[in-house]
Amino acid sequence: MPDAADLPLADRARLLTGADFWTTAAVPEAGIDALVLTDGPHGVRRQLGSSDHLGLNAAAPATCFPPAVAVGSSWNPELAHRIGAAIAAEARALGVTIALGPGVNIKRHPLCGRNFEYYAEDPLLAGVLGAAHVSGQQAAGTGASVKHFAVNNQETERMRISVDVDARTLREIYLPAFERIVKQAGPATVMCSYNRIAGTYASENHWLLTELLRDEWDFRGLIVSDWGAVHDRVAALRAGLDLEMPHAPRSAGQVRGAVESGDLDEDIVTTAAQRVLDLAAFAPSDAEPEPDLRAHHELAREAAAECAVLLRNEHEVLPLHAGSGRIAVIGELARTPRYQGGGSSHINASTVDIPLDEIVSRATSAGISAEFAPGYGLDHDDPGLRAQAQALAARSDVAVVFAGLTEAEESEGFDRAHLGIASQQVALLRAVAAAAPRTVVVLVGGGVVDLEPWHDEVDAILEAFLLGQGGGAAIADLLFGVAAPSGRLAETIPRRLEDTPAFGNFPGEAGTVRYGEGLLVGYRWYVTRAIAPRYPFGHGLGYTSFATDSLDVTATGDDSAAVRVTVRNTGARAGSHVVQVYIGSDAGGVFRPRRSLAAFRKVALAPGEARTIEFTVGRRAFAHWDTVRDAWSVPGGTYRVDVGRSSLDIDCATEVVLAGDALVTHLTLESTIAEWAAHPVAGAPFRTALSASAGGLPVDQLLELAGSMPLGKALDMIPGDGADQARAQVEALIAAQ
Repeated sequence: MPDAADLPLADRARLLTGADFWTTAAVPEAGIDALVLTDGPHGVRRQLGSSDHLGLNAAAPATCFPPAVAVGSSWNPELAHRIGAAIAAEARALGVTIALGPGVNIKRHPLCGRNFEYYAEDPLLAGVLGAAHVSGQQAAGTGASVKHFAVNNQETERMRISVDVDARTLREIYLPAFERIVKQAGPATVMCSYNRIAGTYASENHWLLTELLRDEWDFRGLIVSDWGAVHDRVAALRAGLDLEMPHAPRSAGQVRGAVESGDLDEDIVTTAAQRVLDLAAFAPSDAEPEPDLRAHHELAREAAAECAVLLRNEHEVLPLHAGSGRIAVIGELARTPRYQGGGSSHINASTVDIPLDEIVSRATSAGISAEFAPGYGLDHDDPGLRAQAQALAARSDVAVVFAGLTEAEESEGFDRAHLGIASQQVALLRAVAAAAPRTVVVLVGGGVVDLEPWHDEVDAILEAFLLGQGGGAAIADLLFGVAAPSGRLAETIPRRLEDTPAFGNFPGEAGTVRYGEGLLVGYRWYVTRAIAPRYPFGHGLGYTSFATDSLDVTATGDDSAAVRVTVRNTGARAGSHVVQVYIGSDAGGVFRPRRSLAAFRKVALAPGEARTIEFTVGRRAFAHWDTVRDAWSVPGGTYRVDVGRSSLDIDCATEVVLAGDALVTHLTLESTIAEWAAHPVAGAPFRTALSASAGGLPVDQLLELAGSMPLGKALDMIPGDGADQARAQVEALIAAQ
């Protein structure tokens, strides 16, 4: 492979835009082959014929693994790693160099139409899972593309919306998942998003692509545009964007012309072209082994079973067993399953397990009668179907109702119109619940939905989200207890849309969306503001019980701690528990959420088994972004450590005192009187001088009255000759720093 510097300028410029929809440009005379980039967050969408970006045209068969909405609920990085490796094996066999994924954008609002493609509302959970996926995929030979960088949290006006977000929120909520993946997993590429940030397109944002991503985070890979995200090719290249996709006919000429006119440094072109050439390290050979699609389907089924979340299980109606009696399976979504999202990530699944068939098979094996009624049309109400389903429910012992969202209601390209499911499904749920002795609801869809109209009328709710091609078998295994539910919510389920953090600030107006909730995204909002959701972040039930105790937290340095806790399976069957560690503090005089996830681990335990879990909680878990110093800061003080089974259900808690950072503020005449008084060096003499001039007023009371005043303004108000003397004393203290 030649060095980019040895190529003519025309060839270097040609390398910086796609040759067509999915491939990079080839330069045959220089021995440079085209490379294939294709969609791949939860499977390989390799289009061998007509190409498109929205999953409209057919692709080669591939395994459809659970999308990120489900994997996020697994809370299992090892599972994400295995999925990444399997995707790589299929990608290489299909001639793919870069599989575009994972998506790690934060779930800011439950109506985002692309939430199915993202892991969580929490940056730690999203970052850990994303890093595991990238590591697994790249270790198996296929490059990853972490997307969409950055603050791409809605589909409405996604090609041009401008995001107004403050620096702390950007650093603490929306960037950490990307940062973790870049630093820990070294992705081959990072994909810039469509949107603007404070008016500047992400593709042209020098601070985002160069100062932050490359200079601060030390990213060494290639930056690729989302398909069609480039508006000014020269400005984007200058900002740090290497590869424009897909093919743009005028792009190479614009780059060449800018260099020849002196408007663009030729070294920038050479460096970007070299990064394109370096992607060949991930190019598959001509003799890649055929992937074991059967084994991958088994992995898809195993993963799906670990991702579903049991929200409710009154009267222990689940798991179903021989004594459960006659079963009614109701809902067209049981027969016509929805198992993936719509848009660019749409996979041509190699095979699909049908929930209805799998449930009937399990029931037959257990000697249980199982009958089916569709109950509703996917796109219309049918009172006759509802009446038939209600009659079936009335003559059954347990009704299992499938309900949720169709692809017409959520997809890439548009946001959901409301939080509810279709009215015909709500009517069916209530009719069945009124008729059946016991009712179990299986929810499918790429995001959370409003449960309130029917929640209290049903006995059990299994949140299946979108489980990939093995979801049908996994759901049946979970319902019949062949597998035990172990998923935990990666996003809060609210009671009302009006309770959500971004209500009133989504999806924006007049071309701008303001992130007015700031740091209080997801569970941070509900916990801090004491707003009760229907189900909190981290919630999930199983078929056994767990106890967590013996919490011990020890400072291991000025800005870190060791957390140790014992978890015990107190039930009668094996199961998995997710230990969740949250941090909160009032230290440092800055606002913080009441709880922020600091560490987690999923642990499998046999009945009666106990295990002591240890966590190393590092600096970033205790830090906030200091906007004055433009750096991470850990104030000295007391930090709360809560260990629980969700963001609201805390099993044990304690505190740890950290010394924090030794921060010394450089004082000036613009510093406030309170800042002067609190200074570790100048504070003591200043307070002495303040006391002498306070006319008998206690210093603390004086600080309450005038602490927020800049000292220079206070000096200006001193009458007579005393002003010059006081100013001289202050200037001497400033000089002595």
